[in-house]
Amino acid sequence: MTIRVLVVDDHPIFRDGLAALVSATEGFELSGIADDGETALAAAQAADVILMDLNLPGMSGVEATRAIASCEPAPAVLVVTMVDDDDTVIAAMQAGARGYVLKGATAGDITAAVRTVAGGGAVFGAGVAARILGLAATTTPSVNQPVAGAGGLTAREQEVLSLVAEGLSNAQIARRLDLSLKTVQNYVSHILDKLQVHDRTQAALLARGMLED
Repeated sequence: MTIRVLVVDDHPIFRDGLAALVSATEGFELSGIADDGETALAAAQAADVILMDLNLPGMSGVEATRAIASCEPAPAVLVVTMVDDDDTVIAAMQAGARGYVLKGATAGDITAAVRTVAGGGAVFGAGVAARILGLAATTTPSVNQPVAGAGGLTAREQEVLSLVAEGLSNAQIARRLDLSLKTVQNYVSHILDKLQVHDRTQAALLARGMLED
């Protein structure tokens, strides 16, 4: 299956570089380029994945992402930007972005992220996932003991949630944690139920209280 990619960036050199990367990657098709949010919104329906900068003239990347997320069907938005402060990460995710990587990411990181979000997963660049989930420093004596401040999730459920946020499928999580596929499916279902959300991206964000009530 060919993944159609729209590149949105107001910096000509970086925009052209991303466009060239997309065109040269097997399985990808460049559906178009845009240098502002309005143009991106107009071209959104022709793409499966949109590589979205946030600092755009006129309509911001966050505003464009929110508008694109309301389309039916909505292409997946992967934010590619130099901005990495917490507030901007949260705003982009709340607007509907499925992933967030920094412009310092390698070509391989970006193409892998495109494939992940195109497949319905969520992905965050190096360092961003740690800030969003904050799970690395969490320690607990039992994987089945609920962790305070984490929506009643057990340590094992938090571990599964962290892998979901990285964009891993249930089958990949099962292999990573040496669990059965059915067990992982149950964990994911329990996570969504406990956090009272409908999808994986909302669950990852809500685990840190990052979605507004």
